[in-house]
Amino acid sequence: MITMQQHWYVLITKPRAERKVASRLIDLGLEVYCPVKTEMRQWSDRKKKVEVPVLPSMVLVKLADKDRNLVFGAAGVLRYLFWLGKPAIVREDEIDALKSAMDSGFNIVEVEQVKVGDLIEIEGLGSVKKEKGKVKYISGKRCWVVLESLGYVVTMDI
Repeated sequence: MITMQQHWYVLITKPRAERKVASRLIDLGLEVYCPVKTEMRQWSDRKKKVEVPVLPSMVLVKLADKDRNLVFGAAGVLRYLFWLGKPAIVREDEIDALKSAMDSGFNIVEVEQVKVGDLIEIEGLGSVKKEKGKVKYISGKRCWVVLESLGYVVTMDI
């Protein structure tokens, strides 16, 4: 029996459709990860806690290369994120680092794109040692986790 290797791919979605797309992909039987954070939003008449995606207009999906076209059966999916001319593949340890950070109660403040040539120093945080794709930098009450396959740095309050 041959088992097809599955990878985590990054899907680009329509703006503000990340959670709906994730739900539709789950309905198609796919493994999906769409991390969200809670923010306090203020309107002129009230304040409210809302859940917003950590990766704007992106959803992570785990599937075999041959099944990549299945995602287009879900409304709201625009395309795959490409990196160096190929669909971006996120390593399992990067997904685990993001899940661990989210489960640990870190508050993710912003997500910004890494530009080619940016140098990021690697430092440990708590029990995490110096490892590729883990927490990379700590400054005061903020730390940076690099998602190298995505080409993003996630900034978090500790």
